[in-house]
Amino acid sequence: MGRRLGVIAGSGEFPIHVCREARGKGHFCAVACIKGEADDSLPGLAGVHEWFEAHEIGNVIAFLKKNRVSEAVFAGKIDHRIIYKSEELQQILPVMLGPGKNWSPTVLIRSAIDIFSAQGIAIIDPNPYIASAFCEAGVLTSSGPSSHAEEQIRYGWDIAKKLADLDIGQTIIVKGNAIVAVEGMEGTDRAIERAGELAGQGIVAVKVSRSSQDPRIDLPAVGLRTVESLVRAGGQALGFEAKNIPVFQKKKAVALADAHGISIIAK
Repeated sequence: MGRRLGVIAGSGEFPIHVCREARGKGHFCAVACIKGEADDSLPGLAGVHEWFEAHEIGNVIAFLKKNRVSEAVFAGKIDHRIIYKSEELQQILPVMLGPGKNWSPTVLIRSAIDIFSAQGIAIIDPNPYIASAFCEAGVLTSSGPSSHAEEQIRYGWDIAKKLADLDIGQTIIVKGNAIVAVEGMEGTDRAIERAGELAGQGIVAVKVSRSSQDPRIDLPAVGLRTVESLVRAGGQALGFEAKNIPVFQKKKAVALADAHGISIIAK
């Protein structure tokens, strides 16, 4: 039996990609699927799996220990808004974080990392399991962004970096050299769709990593779902940070973008 890897699986393609890559390396995956988030296909990729509510950290740890896991990755999103919807989390967070701590994604995940570590489970860098999803700088689609879209990406880039470093969000949506929407708790896809509702067609999405991005914590990603949101919103381009942001379901994402005249560029 190869290396035993725990996967705490949220939404999106991220945990699916991790499990496929880990299995390809001969690893055994113990997958803790978060209810309401993780994809139904994940159990088929796991050596063993169980489903958990987002607040059941102790049960997730017990599951990983039972399966002799000492290393795990956080993969995929858990809707940040759940902290205001779950009574259990409302009770747990003040105790887990201590007085005066904010409830930002970075703070919450760092606290969870410390809890897992104290129980003998190291949360590790997931990048070795998603290396194939990263790309070099360049245009991914058949045609590059228009000069107008390029201008919007340049305009939004430094602003997006500052907001990411403030732990506000890692995506902004621009039109006419104005910030139409900033990613908040609703996540990238909903922020893009909201921008379309506010500004109409022609919006440009810009997604970046933090200046000091810890890949274990809320690693930003783009992919097919991002492009689907741009299609619904009438977007014209997506600019994202090359080498630091993975692209999941790249072929399907690029094909869909090409079909709708959307440009994708890694910078």
